[in-house]
Amino acid sequence: MKRILLKCLVPGLLAFSAEAALPEGHPAPDFQAQASLAGKAFNFSLKDQLKKGPVVVYFYPSAYTGGCNLQAHTFAVNHEKFAAAGASIVGVSLDSIERLNDFSADPNYCASKFPVASDADGKISGDYDIAVRDAAPGKTDSRGVEINHGFAERTTFIVTPDGKISATLGGLKPEENVAKALETVQNLAAGRQKAN
Repeated sequence: MKRILLKCLVPGLLAFSAEAALPEGHPAPDFQAQASLAGKAFNFSLKDQLKKGPVVVYFYPSAYTGGCNLQAHTFAVNHEKFAAAGASIVGVSLDSIERLNDFSADPNYCASKFPVASDADGKISGDYDIAVRDAAPGKTDSRGVEINHGFAERTTFIVTPDGKISATLGGLKPEENVAKALETVQNLAAGRQKAN
C-alpha cells in the first residue's frame, strides 16, 4: 500500500518542481497590488516602481515561516546594497495584507526596509507562471498562527526599467537567492556605468 501511495505522490511532486517560471528576456507582467511597508498598507504598482530603476520581484511561500523569514531578513540587511545598485525590492506572497502589515514592520524580518505585496487571489503568481501549492490544513507559522493560504514557489525576478525580465532565480536556498539577486543588480549597474 505504501509503495502504491509513493508511486502516486512522486509524479505530483515532480510536476510541482518542474513547472517553470517566466524566463529571462520575457516581458514582466505589470501588476498592482495592496502592499505593506513598515506596517502600513498602500497600493503598489510595478510600472511606477520601474520608473525609478530595476525591481527585484521575489515570490516566497509565506510570511513567518523558516526560509521566508531568513530571506526577508537577508534582503533587509542588504537593502542598502540593492539601493546603491539603483534597484528596489518587493516581496510577493499569497499572505493577506493583515499578515503582511505585521511582517513588513517586524524588525527581525522585513524591518520596514522594503514592501511586501499581497497576492491573495494568486493572480500575480499565475501571471509569472509561479507554481502554487494548496494550503495545508492545520499548518501554523512561526508564531503559532494558522496559515490559510497557498504557498508560492520561491522564485525571484530581476525586472529592468524597460519591463523585461533580466534574470529568473529559482531553486536556490533563501540566502543564495538574495546573494544572486544582488550580484545580478550590481552587474546591471556596472553595465549602465560602462554605457554612460
